Amino acid sequence: MSASSTSTRDQPDQHSTSTPDRHRSAQYIKRGTPQFIRVTLALFSAGLATFALLYCVQPVLPLLSKEFGVSPAASSLSLSVSTALLALGLLITGPLSDAIGRKSVMVTALMLASLCTLLSATMTSWHGILLMRALTGLALSGVAAVGMTYLSEEIHPSVIPFSMGLYISGNSIGGMSGRLLSGVIADFFSWRIAIATIGCFSLAAALMFWKILPPSRHFRPSSLRPKNLLINFHLHWHDRGLPLLFAEGFLLMGSFVTLFNYIGYRLVNPPWSLNQAIVGLLSIVYLTGTWSSPKAGTMTTRFGRSAVMLFSTAVMLSGLLLTAFSSLWIILPGMMLFTAGFFAAHSVASGWIGPRARRAKGQASSLYLFSYYLGSSIAGTAGGLFWHNFGWPGITLFIGSLLVIALLIGLQLRKRAV
Repeated sequence: MSASSTSTRDQPDQHSTSTPDRHRSAQYIKRGTPQFIRVTLALFSAGLATFALLYCVQPVLPLLSKEFGVSPAASSLSLSVSTALLALGLLITGPLSDAIGRKSVMVTALMLASLCTLLSATMTSWHGILLMRALTGLALSGVAAVGMTYLSEEIHPSVIPFSMGLYISGNSIGGMSGRLLSGVIADFFSWRIAIATIGCFSLAAALMFWKILPPSRHFRPSSLRPKNLLINFHLHWHDRGLPLLFAEGFLLMGSFVTLFNYIGYRLVNPPWSLNQAIVGLLSIVYLTGTWSSPKAGTMTTRFGRSAVMLFSTAVMLSGLLLTAFSSLWIILPGMMLFTAGFFAAHSVASGWIGPRARRAKGQASSLYLFSYYLGSSIAGTAGGLFWHNFGWPGITLFIGSLLVIALLIGLQLRKRAV
C-alpha cells in the first residue's frame, strides 16, 4: 500500500493512530507560531549559557597567569582543556542523543556544566582548575552537538537557516556575556566571584531551557551498536561535502579563539595598558555576531551557502588585518569585523550539516563540532607560541594562514555545489 493511501486511511480516525504514525504526521514547527518562539528562546538561552560557561575564563587569563605562576600558553589551557574534552565528548553525546533523545541529553549536560563551573571557582590549585574546566567542556558537549540536530529535525526546512542563525546568535551573546561579566567582575572583585556568577547565571538558563523547550516530535531512535556507528562514520567521511565542512569548522574556530585568547595580553601591555574591566568590555564586539549570524542565514536563500561562507571568511581576514595597526580606533573595528564574519561563516557551515547528512544527523553534527572545538584547542594553544616568540605580528600571520586555507576550502565547496 502506498504512503498516500495509508495517509487517507488513517485520516478519518486520528485518535486511533499509533504513536509512530502520529509522530510521522506531526507538522514541522513554522516561523511565527508560539512553538517557534518557545524553541527559539530555549535554544537561544542554551547557546548563551554554553558559550558563557566555555569562554568566561578568556578575559581573566592574565589574572590566572599571575595567581598560579603560569605562562600565557599554559594559562590558555584553562580554555583549551575545556574545548578539547568538549570535542571528545561530542563523539559520544551526538550518537547518544540519536539513541535516547535530544532534550534529556541537553538539559542534563547544561546543568552539569553549570555545577562544574561553580566548583571551579573554589579550586585552590592549578590542576584543580584544569580538572573542573575539563569536566565543564565534557558536559557541554551534550548541548553543542544536540542543539543543531534538534533544530534540523523539528523546524520547517524553509526556516532552518534562519533558526540556526538565531541559535548561533545566542552563542555570540553568551560569549560576549561570559567575557564581559567575568572581565568586569574580576576587576572589581576577583576572578573567583566572576566565574561563580557565570555558573549561577547558566544554572538559571538551564532551568528555563528545561521548562520551555518542546519535546521532540520527529526524533527516531537509532541503535548505539558500534557497527552502526562505524557505518555512519564511514558514510559521513566519504560524503562529497561533509569533510570539507568539518575542516572549515576547525579553521574558523581556531582562528577566532586564537585572536581572543591573546588580544587581552596585547592590550594590557604598553602603549595601551588597559585594565581588566576595559578588556572585558571589549567583548561587546560580540554583538556584531548576534546580528550577522541570522543575517547570514537569510542571505543563503538568495546567494547560496558557499557564496555567503566565502564572503564571511573574507570579512574575518579583513578584520584581522585591521588589528595589526597600533591605534585602538582601528583595532576595535577590526575586532568587530572579525567577529561578525566568524559568526556568519559558522552559522552557514553548521546549518549546512543537517540538510547535507543523509542519516545519523546527530553524529554528523558531532563530527562537525568535534573538528570545530579541536580547532579551538589546537590553534588556541599553538597561538601562544607565536605570541611568545613573535608578538602580535606572529599571531596575525598564524591566523591569516588559517583563514587563507579556509577560503581555499570554501572555493572547493562552491565547485562541488554541495
